[in-house]
Amino acid sequence: MATDKPAALSIDVSWGTETIRVSNISSQLPPDSTDDHVAAVTAAGGANPTTRLPDASWRAITRATTQAASLEVLLSAETDAPSALLTAENVEGATLRSVVTRVLLSELFPGPQPRTGMEVSEVPDPQTHGVTHEGRPAAILQYRYENLKHLRNHVWQTIHATLSLNSYTTSILTRSVTRNLITHPVEILFEDGTEPMHVLVVRDGITRLASAWALLAGYGADAAQAATLATEALLGAAGAPTGPGLGDRLAVDRARWRAELRKEFDDEMKGAAPGLRVAQIAQSYVVPAQIAIGVEGHAGRFLSAEDLFDDAVRSVLASVHVEFKPWDDAAQNVEVITRALKRIIQQGDPRWSRAELQAVYGLAVGRTPVGELPQIFGGDPAPPGTALWRAVYLISALTQPDLLELLKDEAKRIKGGKRMGMKGFGELLGPITDLPWRVKKKLVTKQARNAWNNGGVLSNDVTQGWTPRPTDDFTKLITPAMNGDADARLTLAVAGGVALIADKLLTRNVGSSLGAVKEKGGVPFRSDVNKVIDGLSRPNNELGLWTLAVAANTFRGDGLPQNSVPKQSLTGKQPAAAAEPPYVYFQVDLDAPDRIARDADGVPVPLYEWDVVVASDPGRAAKVVSMSAVTGPAPVPAATAPNDASAPVEGDVSANDISGDTPLTSDPLTTLFRYGAVQEGEEASHALPLPAPRAEDAPAPPSQRAAVHREALRLGVQGARDALDHLHALEPEVGEHTPIVPVHQLDELHKLLVGILTDVENLRRRTVESHAPEGDEPETDESQETVSG
Repeated sequence: MATDKPAALSIDVSWGTETIRVSNISSQLPPDSTDDHVAAVTAAGGANPTTRLPDASWRAITRATTQAASLEVLLSAETDAPSALLTAENVEGATLRSVVTRVLLSELFPGPQPRTGMEVSEVPDPQTHGVTHEGRPAAILQYRYENLKHLRNHVWQTIHATLSLNSYTTSILTRSVTRNLITHPVEILFEDGTEPMHVLVVRDGITRLASAWALLAGYGADAAQAATLATEALLGAAGAPTGPGLGDRLAVDRARWRAELRKEFDDEMKGAAPGLRVAQIAQSYVVPAQIAIGVEGHAGRFLSAEDLFDDAVRSVLASVHVEFKPWDDAAQNVEVITRALKRIIQQGDPRWSRAELQAVYGLAVGRTPVGELPQIFGGDPAPPGTALWRAVYLISALTQPDLLELLKDEAKRIKGGKRMGMKGFGELLGPITDLPWRVKKKLVTKQARNAWNNGGVLSNDVTQGWTPRPTDDFTKLITPAMNGDADARLTLAVAGGVALIADKLLTRNVGSSLGAVKEKGGVPFRSDVNKVIDGLSRPNNELGLWTLAVAANTFRGDGLPQNSVPKQSLTGKQPAAAAEPPYVYFQVDLDAPDRIARDADGVPVPLYEWDVVVASDPGRAAKVVSMSAVTGPAPVPAATAPNDASAPVEGDVSANDISGDTPLTSDPLTTLFRYGAVQEGEEASHALPLPAPRAEDAPAPPSQRAAVHREALRLGVQGARDALDHLHALEPEVGEHTPIVPVHQLDELHKLLVGILTDVENLRRRTVESHAPEGDEPETDESQETVSG
């Protein structure tokens, strides 16, 4: 039968050094939906009783789909079977209803998901809140960003981080995206009062989404360029006005961007032989998607209406990425503990109030802000709304004996394990405990989570049930703790223990730590983390209780203490006086009036992990120290570097690494570029007086041109040094999922710099040999050291 539809194309294109066969390229790109489509789909969706979405969400869905007429048909089923043509998926406690269609890449926003959410990232995820319609759950969420810049940065970070981990670019070029992305509508709110907007968000398939943008960016484009392309296509250029009509204005901008892309595609198709650009656009322009549009809670087994939809989506994602295609450990652990808690809520156990379990659940997943802690737990006095008190109350709630056993049982079922000890449960608690300060303490997050894997603060007494004792000064709890008040004592154990673990003053100490001095991370004896907490919190251990109280009072969630990451000066200048006292943990001295140890000059003594371990069992520590005085220190493993007494384990960032105690390298590349900053008063002696431009057209004499190029060489090397210093300074702030410079770029830079170094050294040799006075050595001792490798 004749058809007017043009035949699909198959072409061979060059992608880098490869030749790739691209098949099934349509000769036309699908058009955008019209206003009539929007009106028809909005009317059909509003009339379907199984879908409860606002009109703005239907407009966002219709804008995104290229099959609006089919979507209208799916929604306009018979009255007695309104969901007959919708896809139904049963998850724990709910049924999700969705439609499968094809959507425009440029209408899909990357949403937060556990894998990216558990990464240590510089841009925090938005606050997520559920939406209800007449008291019933709706298949839509609210994402609350600080402002439009926060949204831009989050979109950029998600695309960039995803491509830094993985990319399917070549596969998508070959056959486009073939598996459905899981999406749903979202209302984006801004805390600064910017007008809200409705968009379609991707919850699963982020790598496919990001890879499609990378394909559109072209071969050779790095992750940053692909992320910038996506961000500007979705949200326009930075600095655009944010007044009324923001959502509609951005939608018009995206339509205009697609029109330009469609024109480029059409122009390329008119050529004699469509090439790579045609394939890039055609294979990434639209993607298949499953759009969630309805949700129903199961009778008798449901969460609150606000939580039901997000939990149902998370269940779909977790069923894939925990059981079949795993995320990393932290992301899996968060899903396991939150799904376990959700299952208990759904069971309706009469031992606990469902509302209280809901409150704990919201706190655990970050849906409830820290500032609402006093309203959630109440009491007199009410708990302070701080990140540390959030950890205390969360751990207290999740370690109540009966609830703890149920959580462990459910977690075992989800993970498929046969048993779970306290170390295994501590592993689940770590990533939900560090949520408020994860970004600010990224340099030590890995060590902190290793400490949780080693038992964390889960001492024997902590898991027997207790009630937090709120206070504005943790030292006030020491006397009642020593007089038998278990609640006061365990509040100190958890608050102080969380602080010490979060700031790398209590770690899963390894064998090499036994051979190190305390300033280098050494410990007097090995012990599991939860046993150290147990020792510190014994009622007769005054030194331990003071150590915990002072640590809890010292803790800050907005940075790292100088104990774990000392600040170093690159210029030799003293830092300016800060408005607040420095963030430092101090050692305890029970004989001092303020209980702070001081040296002979009266300066407070900083706390080290050694001191923490000693305080947990002073008697054992004294015996170990006296024995080592006779037998000598414990042997250090042969692999340990001479100046690194504590070998790094599993990404450990030692104080030695950061403080710059490592010896100066003799690598010629490093030596050449070490001194890049121009010192004060140095500019006049180094700056060459460049000759003024000549009036005539003839080129300047070679010696003058050489002067210009000499200065260009010096400034180029200076600029390279400055750029490298800036990269080093930014490295602690960049998420660990994203290398500060990708490896392939480092390889290219290394090759380029080695070539420059070789040429400079060869030129220097020739200059010295040609111009050195008779009797001088051709190379000084300094230059010999410079080129030795």
